[in-house]
Amino acid sequence: MTQARTRRAPSIRPLLAALALLLAASAAADDDVVYPQAAAALDSRYEYDWAVLRAVLEKTRARFGPFTLRQAAGSMSPARASEELMASDGRINLLARATTIELEQQFLPIRIPIDRGLLGYRIFLVRSTDLPRFAAVRTLDQLRTLRAGQGRAWADIAILRAAGVPVVEGSTYDGLFPMLSEGRFDFFSRAVDEALREYDERRASLPDLAVEPTLLLHYPLPRYFFVRRDAAGKQLGARIEAGLETMLRDGSLNALFYRYKGAILERAGLPRRRVLQLPNPNLPPQTPLARRELWYDPFSGK
Repeated sequence: MTQARTRRAPSIRPLLAALALLLAASAAADDDVVYPQAAAALDSRYEYDWAVLRAVLEKTRARFGPFTLRQAAGSMSPARASEELMASDGRINLLARATTIELEQQFLPIRIPIDRGLLGYRIFLVRSTDLPRFAAVRTLDQLRTLRAGQGRAWADIAILRAAGVPVVEGSTYDGLFPMLSEGRFDFFSRAVDEALREYDERRASLPDLAVEPTLLLHYPLPRYFFVRRDAAGKQLGARIEAGLETMLRDGSLNALFYRYKGAILERAGLPRRRVLQLPNPNLPPQTPLARRELWYDPFSGK
């Protein structure tokens, strides 16, 4: 007697496996952009930078695909953020920083200044009792009689010291404000938007703090996005560069700049200040100074 053979239904496991691989490949195609968390609890310096980054990624979605944008877990000092970006398996794959020759050798810069060069326009946080001393400053020689405060390894230190301005370094960002209050140095040189925001954030706890109203120190100091010098970093860098160029052309970078900075710039009154100009000895030769559309000019209002 011949036993009839039964036909088995085809297994769906290979189909499920193929679907899982497809979904995984699709997820892997998303650009996962991870930026560092600031080391200080009260630190709003980078809010604008990350707003620009999100806008850049949105602008390039059609060309480069979907993305996720997130902050790394755990706070990082600038030195720690550099270490994380240097490591191939580091917790971040991007940072925003004032450029130097060394930094551009370590990482891949996207040479479009995020803040249109505003970082190089410096006003001072001082003790209110010292305001008459600064009102009398007319020349760089007079400024050299006063001590500046800066964070350890900040790009500004080399610029100030090369100009003959004495610098006292602080080990932490948060610690610099009480150091100023205690007389460890005479002025804390800050970007225009940083100084006014930091004054507002700390004047209750440091009532002797003041924003110096007469001087404007200027040197070229662009802040760029930096990525790793590997294949993934170059791909992310190409996307960011394309997005920034698009935002320059359609005016959205300028609009975002004034949305975040406009009120503070108006309050700072830069055209009314005496300007002291310094060179930047660590400015890389590839800096696009000739592209006038990249740079904010407080005296033309553009």
